Amino acid sequence: METRKLGNSGLKVSAIGLGCMGMTGVYGSGADRIEMIKLTRGAHDRGVTFFDTAEAYGPFTNEELVGEALRPIRDKVVIATKFGFDIDLETGARSGGTNSRPDHIKAVAIAALKRLKTDRVDLFYQHRVDLNVPIEDVAGAVKELIAEGKVKHFGLSEAGVQTIRRAHAVQPVTAVQSEYSLFWRGPEAELLPALEELGIGFVPFSPLGAGFLTGKIDENTQFAQGDFRNRVPRFSPEARKANMAMVGVVKGVADRKRATPAQVALAWLLAQKPWIAPIPGTTKLHRLEENLGAFELELTARDLAEINAEASKIEVQGERLPEALLKMTGH
Repeated sequence: METRKLGNSGLKVSAIGLGCMGMTGVYGSGADRIEMIKLTRGAHDRGVTFFDTAEAYGPFTNEELVGEALRPIRDKVVIATKFGFDIDLETGARSGGTNSRPDHIKAVAIAALKRLKTDRVDLFYQHRVDLNVPIEDVAGAVKELIAEGKVKHFGLSEAGVQTIRRAHAVQPVTAVQSEYSLFWRGPEAELLPALEELGIGFVPFSPLGAGFLTGKIDENTQFAQGDFRNRVPRFSPEARKANMAMVGVVKGVADRKRATPAQVALAWLLAQKPWIAPIPGTTKLHRLEENLGAFELELTARDLAEINAEASKIEVQGERLPEALLKMTGH
């Protein structure tokens, strides 16, 4: 698989990365740890060099899993993790709020290094903007971590354009991570133009619409207990029924190209900008291989025009996140 540079930073990652969040929960109970270690190493065997985790996933258990899985190949991969939620570093207890005080950021970095079994974090994202801490102070704390060699690159997740500009002025931002797919095209209005202007890479999470664009979900699908999609308005049965029209768009192209809807959805993302590196997640080897097959799928100008024309006729129903989480984005 080819590598892509995240903006002007020089950080090279595989064109398709691996989002590891779901390995330890979120979509229900976590998967078998040994199997997930094998899957993570198997992803690298197939060309993936970009792995995404966070202290909040678990908390802590996902970083521990990723650290164990990647330890034998540490120098061959890029590990991204995140700080920014108010999580007790001893107990893992959450307050439900954010915490990006500089002293907390530095403590999170040290704890993450231990869990990841490494001496540096390649890409350290602020998970959500903390309205109680000036972003300049956040960027300054990460700048100090970079100077100390504990962190290599600074990232922001779900941040608004003005926050990105202010942070970038203190410490260059290597990448911004936000949701982006045919299921959610919000970044196209302001975010993508700003990132192109500033020379910042873009890492779309949920590039398959939390699984919806695979075509394996419909209004009758029953999600497991504990699956976060049970709380997402976009995944109500009524919304799913209406949103099947978007699946029809990618399926139409997939049938013609002898590909899968997931591959078309990922190939569409890759075709948007050369500095975009999506991070689809999975717990199944055959899904991993299917996703990586998107890199080999060439969408012609005609294919892309057809997708855009048909998708523009569809108004996706339902908010993409629960109300409480939606309030934490775009600041």
